[in-house]
Amino acid sequence: MPIPLKAGEVLRGRYKIIRIIGQGGMGSIYLAEDQRLSGRQCALKEVEHDRSLPPLLLQEARDQFLREATILARLDHPNLPKVSDFFAIASRDYLIMDYVPGKDLRTLMIEARQSKNYLPESDVLNWASQLADALSYLHNQNPPILHRDIKPGNLKLTPMGLLKLVDFGLVKLLAPGEVTITILQGQGTALYTPLEQYGGDSGHTDVRSDIFAFGATLYHLLTNQPPPNARERFLNPDSLIPPHEINPTVSIRTARAILWALKLHPDDRPANVEDFRNSLLGDRPIYTRQSTQPLHNTVAFFGPAENLLLWGALALTMLGLIITLAH
Repeated sequence: MPIPLKAGEVLRGRYKIIRIIGQGGMGSIYLAEDQRLSGRQCALKEVEHDRSLPPLLLQEARDQFLREATILARLDHPNLPKVSDFFAIASRDYLIMDYVPGKDLRTLMIEARQSKNYLPESDVLNWASQLADALSYLHNQNPPILHRDIKPGNLKLTPMGLLKLVDFGLVKLLAPGEVTITILQGQGTALYTPLEQYGGDSGHTDVRSDIFAFGATLYHLLTNQPPPNARERFLNPDSLIPPHEINPTVSIRTARAILWALKLHPDDRPANVEDFRNSLLGDRPIYTRQSTQPLHNTVAFFGPAENLLLWGALALTMLGLIITLAH
């Protein structure tokens, strides 16, 4: 494991390390101060390349990082942290991204579980809608970009209620007709990883791999427990318990959409994020805690039971009005 940077170190004469905020086998993420822009804090992601690689392969890894960092720096979406700079020092490469304040969804889920509660479905669907926006944006790039490590810990909620999909460590570019490449060799987090991703960069992953991880993330957030991993489910198909059987407050519609996303074979999942979003949300307006306005301008949709109640209430109101006018 690489030796972490120390608080107070300054990289490139600009980025002063404040503290480490995340660490993995191939590098760390730091909170840093941008000394050129007073008061700006940023996240500095460090990638340590394997020095034992032959020089040619090591250079290919460095070139790969440069290509993909260039593409990441072009991305501009409210649900993604902005990549503002990238550079190399010795055998380490660095990405400079916006620092996202707030708690990640894993922390919020743990807090709910400790209080013996579940996260409200309305909140989870709000976050799902924002995540769908981010993934749709990534998947519609040219070439498409996969995240490959969607999980509650990589989703941060700002104090204003804005969801951010963070950590581009396993981003993959889909180049038609070419071998796919990644910034960091890895296979994502096993709990949320589809079977086709277990082979690393075998070229079998596509946007449906992110949809699987999306569904696994929603399952975990709504039930306080992760779904069985894909390998376990392959060996024991009955091991996946429908989310509404664990948390009875989960609607049947939400449960069905999640189970669709979690199909083991990619061909059995939604073809794209928009198909999954429509299955999950349809025309249901999603309200945030900060606002009484729907997240999207949609026509309200309710299930049969809710429609019956609404029509009944409307009929009683009209009857009361008629009686009042008659008198």
